[in-house]
Amino acid sequence: MTITLITGANKGIGFETAKQLLELGHVVYIGARDAERGEKAAAQLGARFVQLDVTDEASVASALTTIDAAEGRLDILVHNAGILETEVNGPAALRSFDTNVVGIVRVTEAALPLLRKSSNPNVVTVSSSMGSFWAVTNPERPEFAMPLHLYAASKSAVTMLTLQYAKSQPGIKFNALEPGTTATDMTAAFGIGRPVTESARVVVRLATLDSSGPTGTLQDEAGELAW
Repeated sequence: MTITLITGANKGIGFETAKQLLELGHVVYIGARDAERGEKAAAQLGARFVQLDVTDEASVASALTTIDAAEGRLDILVHNAGILETEVNGPAALRSFDTNVVGIVRVTEAALPLLRKSSNPNVVTVSSSMGSFWAVTNPERPEFAMPLHLYAASKSAVTMLTLQYAKSQPGIKFNALEPGTTATDMTAAFGIGRPVTESARVVVRLATLDSSGPTGTLQDEAGELAW
């Protein structure tokens, strides 16, 4: 059995990723801040639920303790929780970085002892090509014309964290990804995006890498992305 934890998995890409990994036979833990929504999503899929607010140290610690007690290890961690702030001010910046960046540090550090018990530990982080300096400075890319200050800056940090963890934890794969512009609650205001099923396949591909797979990369469905 492959033991998988997905943060922010009660809806959107996280929910669909959980569904696809369950179909592959994984034991999937849906991490969600809202217990009612998380439990409902887990019941709908046949997954397991842990209350997990990536901005709360105690919540993160409790979730990983629960998984440790039940499973004794963690094979795959998918960092999916994230927010997109459209306002640009101090409070919005703090919220963006606390959720999108610091949350990854909290969950990763709590999960490392469990990941080290796996024979093929794998961490996948949903980042964004909006965090790629190459993409946002290229007039031929759609990111060039999207001034999402805080989201883009936080995703640059997310990709850098992925690289640094890959270097410091050589026994664990760490990869970031651009899942593709997806129709979710996050993008609803823009009226854009493809079905979550397509973007979740990008997550699943990286989540199911074998032991020879890459680490320290930013990828999309076509392969490695410059950043």
